[in-house]
Amino acid sequence: MALLSDPDAPTEIAQRMARILPARLADKSGQGQRFDVEVVSEPFTAGTEDQPTLMRRIMDRGRAESWDIVVALTDLPLHSHGRKLVLDLSHEHGLALLSLPTLGGLRLQTRARRAVEEAVLSLTGPRDTGAEGLPRSQPLLGPFVSRLAPIHPGHVGEEETADLRYVVSGPRGYLRVLLGMVRANRPWRLVPGLSKALAAALATGVAATVNSTIWSLAESLSAPRLVIATVGSVALMSGWLIVDAQLWHRSAETSKEARQKAGLYNASTVMTVGIGVLVCYAGLIVINLVWALFILNGQVFASTTRTPLDATEYWTLSWFVASVATVGGALGSGLESDEAIRAAAYSKREQERRQMLQDNDGD
Repeated sequence: MALLSDPDAPTEIAQRMARILPARLADKSGQGQRFDVEVVSEPFTAGTEDQPTLMRRIMDRGRAESWDIVVALTDLPLHSHGRKLVLDLSHEHGLALLSLPTLGGLRLQTRARRAVEEAVLSLTGPRDTGAEGLPRSQPLLGPFVSRLAPIHPGHVGEEETADLRYVVSGPRGYLRVLLGMVRANRPWRLVPGLSKALAAALATGVAATVNSTIWSLAESLSAPRLVIATVGSVALMSGWLIVDAQLWHRSAETSKEARQKAGLYNASTVMTVGIGVLVCYAGLIVINLVWALFILNGQVFASTTRTPLDATEYWTLSWFVASVATVGGALGSGLESDEAIRAAAYSKREQERRQMLQDNDGD
């Protein structure tokens, strides 16, 4: 069997999974079967999000390589008949297509492994068929469904390659997909990816730490005001990055499904950028604190603010300076190219998907 994976995160998940999958499948199948697992990394979702097209691509790839079973992993959110697609199965052709974002943002490796195991066991095990010889629309993958509710069987068209489908719906399903999309984007990569913005934030923080006016302001601010300053600076930088790099998606279509897709994509953008900026903010606090411990003179500080320079004042000053530095970083982000910001904010598959949508809207 083959794990056909999109580049980046899906390939990493597949490679870790492949180390233990053969033994686990052989043990669970209970039929004396032996499983040889091969990981193939290639962009099989390039240029399309259409599920039937993807299944045909997977089928053609499996036939070309003479694989008995092909399980395809992608970090793109896929849709089917207005629902978020989790898993497509074709028992006739030995195919499975798994959309990783629908598994959520936590314990992704474990959830993906369980889903793949249940999919392979379903494809290799006895089938519960109906009058026409096709699998019934019932939850054959009991452990998979019960662990990952609200996943349930979905509608499959007569002309489609798949014969069994699992989808996710409802508010909990929406939240699960959203968290999965954010996880796929790896928001913590935003910080090193925005070198010019980070340099501007660090320079602002260094200068602000030795400014006596900043000392007085920080000493006079209460905790609620410091929280407001944090929220304001993070929101300002996040909003500026989204607007300046044109990360906000506006669909040219007016259908309800198109609006829902656009809302999901934009929500993932806000969360991805927001988490990345928060990571940057936390790093600025630590750097400012270290810089303040090194450079500040207690007597000078006390003569200016009439407050002794103790641990509380160090913390308060570093906290407030991080807010000021974040605003400086927002201004510095204007020097970044749009491509650099998109590369830092999105996974490779998500960048290609958004470029495709942008091109289609332009047409």
